Amino acid sequence: MSFTLTAEHETLITALQSAMTPFDDDYWADHDQTGDFPTEFVKALADGGWLGITMPEEFGGSGLGVFDAALMMTEVAKCGGMTAASAVHMNIFGPKSLIKFGRPEQSARWLPDIIAGKSRMCFAVTEPNTGLDTTRLKTRAVRKGDKYIVNGHKIWTSTAQVADKIMLIARTSERDDANPTAGLSLFFADMDRDAIDVRLIDKMGRKAIDTNELFIDNFEIPACDLVGEEGKGFSYLLHSLNPERILIAAEAVGLGLDALRRATQYAKDRVVFERPIGMNQSIQHPLAAGWAQLEAARMMIHKAAALYDAGAPCGVEANAAKYLAAEAAQDMCRQSMATHGGMGYAREYHVERLFREVMIPYLAPVSQQLALCFIAERGLGLPKSY
Repeated sequence: MSFTLTAEHETLITALQSAMTPFDDDYWADHDQTGDFPTEFVKALADGGWLGITMPEEFGGSGLGVFDAALMMTEVAKCGGMTAASAVHMNIFGPKSLIKFGRPEQSARWLPDIIAGKSRMCFAVTEPNTGLDTTRLKTRAVRKGDKYIVNGHKIWTSTAQVADKIMLIARTSERDDANPTAGLSLFFADMDRDAIDVRLIDKMGRKAIDTNELFIDNFEIPACDLVGEEGKGFSYLLHSLNPERILIAAEAVGLGLDALRRATQYAKDRVVFERPIGMNQSIQHPLAAGWAQLEAARMMIHKAAALYDAGAPCGVEANAAKYLAAEAAQDMCRQSMATHGGMGYAREYHVERLFREVMIPYLAPVSQQLALCFIAERGLGLPKSY
């Protein structure tokens, strides 16, 4: 594995940065205040073909790997934090299950609109009383003729306010303790707002990207919108977990690098006692340590992504990348606030926005503790603890 990006990678980053130039701090601060979805930003990326970075070329995608997508999402987060990243995150990793397990006619029906930005999707997995214990999901899908009738309750479903498609996992048969992962099925269907009551969750940050609780009442899904085989949805879901962990780690690093950039510039500009505060080791050392931690996390992201793209096992590395990136980004955002002193608490310097948003990769899509549990079990061979 090379630690130097190729000329193609450098070109990708430069082109993406150029596409995002119009979306400055004022744009993101305004959306953080109003809560308006960053439609113009998503359109710009869709027009540039970025939403299809990992999609098959036959459907209008670029056919690149998760490594390239990780590079992309680091730059996206450096531009607009988790608001920018979350605006397109689902379009980048979500369709991986559709590509691998969907039928050819489904791919032809679904993927071009996702790539073109004409279709926005949300992903409904988590439920209020199950958390990360996915095998105990209560939402049920019952087959009736050529359709499924779905009833249930989901939570933490992002972009459901603006989505026209929903990826949903539901139980299609009773849970079997001997094989608890069986009996869950994956669907990709039109969002029916007459059957799905979408209730906004007021939250700490990332106001422009809605997060919701879904109440599903007799939601009819055509049988042709079942992804793959009935009862195998959990295994399909697992196919998306490692790419999501890699991408959320890349976004955390991008957020952390933006916080570091702002802190470094402020340390150069801010003069106290007739000298820039950046001359003080108490300012220098935490920023230097933060740089080292972010770069170490980035190397683990690159390793995990390279393994995934090569078809090699990468679960330990993907979880390690998520853990290291979230820790480093949170530390860096806190240190950036401290470097700015009282002005870090002011909205005009934007670091308070990053500080609020960094809790997203820290908490999701898996807790730091469960990431460590996975590493302990699969990487160290220790007994499963949960």
